[in-house]
Amino acid sequence: MKILLPDGWPRPNGYSNGIAVESGRLVFIAGVVGWDSNGVFQSEDLVEQLRQVLLNTRDIMAEGGAGPDNLARMTWYITDKHEYLSQLKEIGAVYRDVMGKNYPAMACVQVAGLIADKAKIEIETTCVVAT
Repeated sequence: MKILLPDGWPRPNGYSNGIAVESGRLVFIAGVVGWDSNGVFQSEDLVEQLRQVLLNTRDIMAEGGAGPDNLARMTWYITDKHEYLSQLKEIGAVYRDVMGKNYPAMACVQVAGLIADKAKIEIETTCVVAT
């Protein structure tokens, strides 16, 4: 995978503008929320839910033969933009703790709500595994 950064553009913080892939096997991961393996939310805190979302995503990636170094794209759906922005430092630390310094192309969208009522965040992921 090649990170796309046009000449003269500042390097984004915590994501990549784009990723180019010439070959590989795709692994698509549905929207994942921050509940545990029993479908129970252990916390109503955004950062703790994010940690669980990322751990869940990493487990699903592994099942597909992928890992954090295979991240190509993530779409984050959040329910409160202000809560998210006020905790960027903690969010970044949790992301690096679980996913390392692998920064895919990303979008973050505030939504009116998620299907799981207690969910504050849901993330979709696409990985590319070398063949």
